[in-house]
Amino acid sequence: MKLNNLKPAVGSTHTSKRLGRGQGSGKGGTSTRGTKGAQARAGYEHKIGFEGGQMPIQRRLPKFGFKNPTRVEYKAVNVAELEALAAQGVTEITVAEIKAAGLAGKNDLVKVLGNGDIKTAVTVTVDAFSKSAIAKIEAAGGKAVVNE
Repeated sequence: MKLNNLKPAVGSTHTSKRLGRGQGSGKGGTSTRGTKGAQARAGYEHKIGFEGGQMPIQRRLPKFGFKNPTRVEYKAVNVAELEALAAQGVTEITVAEIKAAGLAGKNDLVKVLGNGDIKTAVTVTVDAFSKSAIAKIEAAGGKAVVNE
């Protein structure tokens, strides 16, 4: 194989339209741009979302809802997942252990929810707890501590 033998794969290339090469070509005259108007001119650029003067979809559709800018988003971790960590011999579960176990991302705040059961007495230090999670952790003899 040499550089002068290289060819593109069959069907991967095609010849481009040759515009403005006379009436006999079928693409002469207006060069497939139609007649007159901004789009027929060189250098035409439209704004994003422009629909040719028709009312754009982002203005036709109704607006609704509310995004709270001060919302605090937590990554949910269930008590059952804490029990799995405790089974590995961890007695003090912190946000760092939860992240190391892959239960939360690097920048996530962690909230423990009460889904599942815990039988091991562990000290859990995270950003937030549900009431049922606190009840289950303390019933097992553990402690629920909120991060400051």
